[in-house]
Amino acid sequence: MKVCKFGGTSMATPESIRQVESIIKSDPERKYVVVSAPGKRFKGDTKVTDLLYAAAAEKERYGVAGASIEEIRDRFVTLARDLGLETDIDSYIDEIEEGINNAQTADYAASRGEYLSAIILAEKLGFKFVDAAEIIKFKFDGTFDAETTNDLVKALKDIEGGVVIPGFYGRMPDKSIKTFSRGGSDVTGAIIARGVDAEIYENWTDVNGFMVTDPTVVKNPRQMSVLSYEELRELSYMGAGVLHSESIFPLKGNGIPINIRNTFEPENPGTLILPDTSGCPRASIVTGIAGRKGNTTISLKKAMMNTELGFGRKVLSVLERYGISFEHMPTGIDTMSIVIADKVLNGIEQAVLDDIKGKVNPDSIEVLHNLALIAVVGHGMANQIGTAAKIFTALFESGVNVRMIDQGSSEMNIIIGVEEKDYEKAIQAIYYAFFD
Repeated sequence: MKVCKFGGTSMATPESIRQVESIIKSDPERKYVVVSAPGKRFKGDTKVTDLLYAAAAEKERYGVAGASIEEIRDRFVTLARDLGLETDIDSYIDEIEEGINNAQTADYAASRGEYLSAIILAEKLGFKFVDAAEIIKFKFDGTFDAETTNDLVKALKDIEGGVVIPGFYGRMPDKSIKTFSRGGSDVTGAIIARGVDAEIYENWTDVNGFMVTDPTVVKNPRQMSVLSYEELRELSYMGAGVLHSESIFPLKGNGIPINIRNTFEPENPGTLILPDTSGCPRASIVTGIAGRKGNTTISLKKAMMNTELGFGRKVLSVLERYGISFEHMPTGIDTMSIVIADKVLNGIEQAVLDDIKGKVNPDSIEVLHNLALIAVVGHGMANQIGTAAKIFTALFESGVNVRMIDQGSSEMNIIIGVEEKDYEKAIQAIYYAFFD
C-alpha cells in the first residue's frame, strides 16, 4: 500500500493533472493521495496559495475579499472545465469567499487551494474525497495532536477504493482551520502514511529527487539515489527545499521509506530516503551540500568565561526573552558565538546586544552580518580521515575566507560560515572537491 503526495506543479494544469491520474492508475497500490494547491503554470504566474493569502489581505484591509477571489475562481473553473468535470466549482468558490470574509485568521483562506485541488482530483479519479479537517487535528495551544490524528487516519483503511486528501491543514478544537508551515502538504502525506501503515510514501514533485547541491549554483549536480532520515533533516533545514524538513517525524517510528519522484519523468527512480543507509552503496562520503544566506553572528569574548557559572544560560535567557531561536553556537574557552537568522533580529538587534552586555558584561562583543551557512552532510564523513582537510583545502584554493566552523556531535555534518559574497564560490569549491 502506497501513499502519494503531489505538489503544486503537479496540480497546476489540466495536462499535469492527467499525468497525475496516469501515475496513480498505473499502480493499484497507490490508494491514498494527498495534494497541494495548484502552483505556477508558467514563469511569472502566481501560486494559488499566494492568491488566497492576497484575498485574506484584501479582507483585512477593505473588509471583503475581491479581485483575488475572481482570479482563484477563474483558475479552478478553467481546470474543472478542461478536465471535463461536472463539479459546480462556482458554488465552492462562493462558499470560500464567504468563509474568508468571516474568518478570524488567514489560515482558512490559505487552506482552500488544497481543498479545491482535492475535490477536483477526487472526481477525476473516481476516488472518495476526505477533508483534512476531519482527520488532522491540533490541540488548543496550536500544536499538532498526533495521537488523535493517528486514530482518525487509521479509519481510512476501512474505505473501499481510493482516497484523496487535501494537504497543509487540519482543525483546531474550536472548529477553526489551522495550517502547517508553508510546504506542509509534505507533512500531511507523512501523517497519512504513518496512520495507514504504508509500505512507502511517494512524494511526487517536479524534480528527479534530491541533487547533491543546488542546481542554480552548480550546473547539473549529481542526483542522490539514497539518503537517510538524518541526512534529509540536515539538508532540508539548511535549504534543500525538495521536501519539508519535518516530514520525517511521523514516519520515524514505523520506519517508512520516502521516495522523491518526478511527476513529469515517472520512469526516473528518484531519491529513496531510508531510516538506515548503512548497507547502501555511496558514490561519495559526502551525501549533500546545502546552505542559506541571511545570518548574523554575535561573538562574545570574556577572560575566564569557562569558569563563570551560568554564562551561557544568561546569554540564552536574553534570546528567550525576545523570542529568538539560534542556529548554531560554537564556543571556545573564552569565546562564545551565536548564529541567528537576520530576519528575527530586525528592529531589535541593538536592544538584544544591550541586554547581553548587561547580563554578562563581556570584554568585547562583535557582530558580523551577511553570513552564509553551508552544511556538508554525510554519514561516511565520521569514519573517513581527511574529510575536513579536503573541504578547507578546496576553500583555501578558491580564495574563500572561513568565518565560522561548527561540527555536529554525530560528526555527520560540518557547518561552515562564509561571507555572503563567497557563498556560490564556496559551494562550487566543495562540490568539485568531492564530485569532480
